[in-house]
Amino acid sequence: MRLEQAEELLQTLRTRFDRNMQRHAGLDWSAVEKILADYPAALDALAQMEATGGEPDVIGIDEASGGIVFCDCSPESPTGRRGICYDRAAWEARKENKPRGSAEEVAAGMGIALLTEQQYRHLQTLGEFDRKTSSWIATPPDVRKLGGALFCDRRYGRVFTYHNGAESYYAARGFRGLLTVQARR
Repeated sequence: MRLEQAEELLQTLRTRFDRNMQRHAGLDWSAVEKILADYPAALDALAQMEATGGEPDVIGIDEASGGIVFCDCSPESPTGRRGICYDRAAWEARKENKPRGSAEEVAAGMGIALLTEQQYRHLQTLGEFDRKTSSWIATPPDVRKLGGALFCDRRYGRVFTYHNGAESYYAARGFRGLLTVQARR
């Protein structure tokens, strides 16, 4: 990433950070920026999150690692990551009308992770997301082994977790990503 692109991205992230302090109460932007300066790969991942419509923002500190946690905070599932099935196995299982990719593969290629159900529910305490769309979430192996995958959304003032065949894909279903950036020790 060129220097001017990095500076533009950092300004976008800072503006979003300042406008949404309820997502990261008690955190200071200068601490976030210092950690990001040590990890150019994190800026690349955040740039991809931004480019695909995710509107990444800081949502807290990871208790286990002390890292800064970024998450897609776009009001709806990111537009550039919709219309995909759950994983590679699901994509390969489709004989016709294959989607353009899978959530797990796209996330891995971006250097981010799918949210777990717990992380998705936490995100929903910071705002109202996916009121018209839905987002794939990390699916437990026992569910995936049976051919299913999980997704979530917000309807009627509540957060719902649903299941679907992992090979399904819809124009209004994408995924939200999570990126944890560790401070150097």
